[in-house]
Amino acid sequence: MAAQLHGVIGYPVTPFRDGGIDTVVLATVIDRLIEAGVHAIAPLGSTGELAYLDEGEFDTCVDASIDAVAGRLPVLVGVSDLTTAGTVRRARYAARAGADAVMVAPVSYWKLSEREIIAHYAAISDAIDIDIVAYNNPATSGVDMSPELLVGMFESIEHVTMVKESTGDLSRMQRIAELTGGRLPFFNGSNPLVLDALRAGAAGWCTAAPNLRPQPCLELYTAVTAGELDRAQALYHELKPLLEFIVAGGLPTTVKAGLDMLGVPAGEPRRPLLPLDEAGRAELRGLLAV
Repeated sequence: MAAQLHGVIGYPVTPFRDGGIDTVVLATVIDRLIEAGVHAIAPLGSTGELAYLDEGEFDTCVDASIDAVAGRLPVLVGVSDLTTAGTVRRARYAARAGADAVMVAPVSYWKLSEREIIAHYAAISDAIDIDIVAYNNPATSGVDMSPELLVGMFESIEHVTMVKESTGDLSRMQRIAELTGGRLPFFNGSNPLVLDALRAGAAGWCTAAPNLRPQPCLELYTAVTAGELDRAQALYHELKPLLEFIVAGGLPTTVKAGLDMLGVPAGEPRRPLLPLDEAGRAELRGLLAV
């Protein structure tokens, strides 16, 4: 399964309408990503506002996303929850629905010990028969997993087969590669770090940017893999202002605003998130040239 995930992994937003999920627009968002040429679809990441969905909405989004992909690409579903039981339920649901892999960040109110983190992932692995991407994003989860811990789980927990590293610290990716001799695929989840991460051997780039500027994102990945580093540098220079903007402004907020400008009515982010303000919208229009 791990070999199926590579390249540019597109993260769709979760469109809302009348207080619920707009599955029609969600299918449109996913179709746009697939038609642009991304290599996998990852619903219910940070961009998909997983943290703000109830269980019924989670299930609806999983079903609608997998139906929209319709077997055209691998599907990586975010299933993180505050409790192990909740994460297990979501992981099982995603697996039954047809997901190819699940992504898990150890989200917690309390700071977790390594023993607790390992037990959390082991319980999820025991409950499913598909692969787990261990997602390290302490800025949102509140838990930071060291390269040594991630590698240890890869070596001891059956279905932990990949890592998404989003700290923006390139040395962590290099350490993962060093400790495993390249056996553990790692994916870059820090948009502004993408060029350095791909050059360091990242198996791919997990990103919401293709919702707004798909072709430069895909061309950047292709250029790096082809060894065309001057072209990759030029593409990165072109993309960098947008990548920095969507991260600084919050992915659901900025990407939904950008999709609206591009004619895709993805709705507003869910409170407590707020829509992009007018100054931000003006800046984003300039970055998208719309």
